[in-house]
Amino acid sequence: MPHEELFDPDPLETAEWLASAESVTRLSGARRMEFLLDQLHRWSLRRGVRFPYAANTPYVNTIPAAEQPPYPGDRRIERRIKSFVRWNAMAMVVRANRAAEGIGGHISTFASAATLYEVGFNHFFRAKTPTSSGDQLFIQGHAAPGIYARAFLEGRLDEHHLMNFRRELSSGGGLPSYPHPWLMPDFWEFPTVSMGLGAINSIYQARFNVYLEDRGLLSPGDSKVWAFLGDGEMDEPESLGAITLAGRERLDNLIWVINCNLQRLDGPVRGNGNIIQELEAALRGAGWNVIKVIWGSDLDPLFAADSEGLLIEHMGQIVDGQWQRFTVESGAYVREHFFGRDPRLLRLVDHLTDDQIRNFRLGGHDPVKVYAAYAAAVARRGQPTAILARTIKGYGLGEAGEGKNITHQQKKLSEEELRRFRDRFEIPVSDRQIREAPFCRFEKGSEEYEYLMERRRALGGFLPKRVVRAQPLEPPENAVFEEFFKGSGSRTEATTMVFMRILSRLLSHPQLGRLIVPIVPDEARTFGMDALFRTYGIYARFGQLYEPVDAHLLMRYEERKNGQILEEGITEAGAMASFTAAGTAYATHGVNTIPFFIFYSMFGFQRVGDLIWSAADQRTRGFLIGATAGRTTLAGEGLQHQDGHSQLVASTVPNCISYDPAFGYELAVIIQDGIRRMYRQGQSCFYYLTVYNQLYAQPPMPDGVSEGIIRGMYKYRPAPDPADCPRVHLFGSGPLLLEALRAQELLREQFSVAADVWSVTSYNELYRDAMAVQRWNRLHPDQPPRKPYITQLLEPEPWPVVATSDWVNALAHRLCPWTPNRLVALGTEGFGRSDTREALRRHFGIDAAHLAYTALYELARLGQFPVERLPTALQQLGLVPEAPNPATA
Repeated sequence: MPHEELFDPDPLETAEWLASAESVTRLSGARRMEFLLDQLHRWSLRRGVRFPYAANTPYVNTIPAAEQPPYPGDRRIERRIKSFVRWNAMAMVVRANRAAEGIGGHISTFASAATLYEVGFNHFFRAKTPTSSGDQLFIQGHAAPGIYARAFLEGRLDEHHLMNFRRELSSGGGLPSYPHPWLMPDFWEFPTVSMGLGAINSIYQARFNVYLEDRGLLSPGDSKVWAFLGDGEMDEPESLGAITLAGRERLDNLIWVINCNLQRLDGPVRGNGNIIQELEAALRGAGWNVIKVIWGSDLDPLFAADSEGLLIEHMGQIVDGQWQRFTVESGAYVREHFFGRDPRLLRLVDHLTDDQIRNFRLGGHDPVKVYAAYAAAVARRGQPTAILARTIKGYGLGEAGEGKNITHQQKKLSEEELRRFRDRFEIPVSDRQIREAPFCRFEKGSEEYEYLMERRRALGGFLPKRVVRAQPLEPPENAVFEEFFKGSGSRTEATTMVFMRILSRLLSHPQLGRLIVPIVPDEARTFGMDALFRTYGIYARFGQLYEPVDAHLLMRYEERKNGQILEEGITEAGAMASFTAAGTAYATHGVNTIPFFIFYSMFGFQRVGDLIWSAADQRTRGFLIGATAGRTTLAGEGLQHQDGHSQLVASTVPNCISYDPAFGYELAVIIQDGIRRMYRQGQSCFYYLTVYNQLYAQPPMPDGVSEGIIRGMYKYRPAPDPADCPRVHLFGSGPLLLEALRAQELLREQFSVAADVWSVTSYNELYRDAMAVQRWNRLHPDQPPRKPYITQLLEPEPWPVVATSDWVNALAHRLCPWTPNRLVALGTEGFGRSDTREALRRHFGIDAAHLAYTALYELARLGQFPVERLPTALQQLGLVPEAPNPATA
């Protein structure tokens, strides 16, 4: 926005000031003038003089040509290498879509960003070494073909891989569409294609890197986190949602390279605005150093000749939709519609032909400009840096889609378009070969190959490359959990409280304690974590710069530079990004940190499910703790807070192992086994545990139940003296196991029915086991059939099963096919309500009375209980048949 025009009462004095500024700039340089203006700004603030605020700088390069460092590489060889990378990236997508119609892929993103990547790979991106973590690269997902193409030139991938791009199941294997560590665990480090996640994950990765250093778990170094992002991607809430953290923490180890090709998937990012200026204002306001790389070297002479500043002024008035139009039009059109608006601008280009104007390079395609920006970003101290690089989407595709709205979806090129691409980038492919779009490689010993390899050797090796360097850990010994195996006696505890005591024991462990990373999004007091504040400290990069209001209290809020707890504020997304960084440090840094992310269960999988899926792809290890779980156990909170479905959602993440424990000893067994599996055996999985806030006595652990706890269920209390009574099985999980125990008593005392009560610690693990057995049996018809674990347990006692839980019916109901008799699931269908636990459980039909009645109904169906007694049973148990259906009420 233009500044408010002020009346000038003394034009002569104004002219003298401007002449002085001009003299300083001419004699001492722009940086000197910037310093003087900064001092003048500070002076005005002290004197109460209003200083005009500008969030933006002019629409030109931040680094003037006179301040650019010399380019250190051989630009001729680098251009040759880059051209081969461009060609192979394009050919990979074109050939894939010829081989399999509609297989997809993206040409235009990498085409626009090739220079941004190549300058980095040749001069900046450092690989891991035995003594360094190197740099972490968050590569824009749609640019994956270019990264594969470079790896092909390096000899890391062969032609077979490129031919099978997006066809991973082909004979001999292929390449996944995007960066996926799960699919290429020795290659990709960070999944980024779910747009916006690369941005927030890179911020918290950079913060976690300094956390490790501040806590002495990682030697201080100069590793950088580079995140390559798209300008359209910045509309995702996760992209800009955490930028103030980076500015506040002064994360000078973080560099964003935002590819500003002005186009998103369907059209302009800001057709009627200017995305580069918009992003600059947002990032500068958040404390970032912003470097704009807009114009290439071709325009430097024009800026030098523009003594009146008309060119800069006019550039600041053009919207992105028009810039995009200039990209696809002829030089004559640009001359008329851009320079032709002012005769003085026209004179600036009188000496240039239309073709020269048409071929003006943008900054993001000029290695000299990009190198200058990268060098400045790496040298910056005290601020994260964002490089806003102007490019053309589909650069090099010509009429096939360069700069056009359809270019993101471009998958195919005609023979003539291939020929033009070849000629533009001087690719050694004959007219006879052109239709096949063959892959091109440099011979070993050629100057290009040797240059390519030497550059990577100088920077420590190849990237991207995922290396697991952490050594296995011994799981905590039984003595750590002994108190939880013994139970709480007459003292009542919620499983959330038990978990906090387990966490405290782990934090004090002599070997594992320093590796534990507690993470919480501003609910620590809700979960009882405040007891840890003083002992372990809340991480704050600059320590505690104030005296807290509760300084006199034992459980005061205590921040430390080496604090262990990550208290992230009200951001589940940010906390999840920290969890991912901590849970992958075994590969990123060779440090086996063990994260425990404790959150309101309703705000886990539901709110940040995409980040959880990304963490799974990244092979994250650690524990997600869904605290205050349950649709009825969390009394009073109501519809928005009560969780009855996260366990079901957790089942959709293939490497998420989820449990719903009822007792403290179950929690202890699960956590001990989880540390063994993830950190001793090196399994690429993570755990989701739901814990609750209902108080009850925690019993001691019965003998011989450890296997059942881990596998998903065990018989907790058999029916006492069943004699010849009708028999049923009652399943319970979490606090609803107590309802099953009460139902056992109701059935025995009022209806002479004998019920065995089972603690189901994981419906999901039982289901996965059953599905795996079913698949094995189907594919091995000549072998004796196997039996799922649940079938093995119930087959000797083939009685009806009634299950109750604080979760939706589908969680338990999926086990029906593998129970010898029918399984009926009682769950919390529908929206939550604000009320007491008793009222809520009666409303949803999951309490002891409903459980007992459903057991009678199932026995009546089998002829083991008189049907005519059911109406009386309803009355005895206080149930109302016409009560509203909670699923629709």
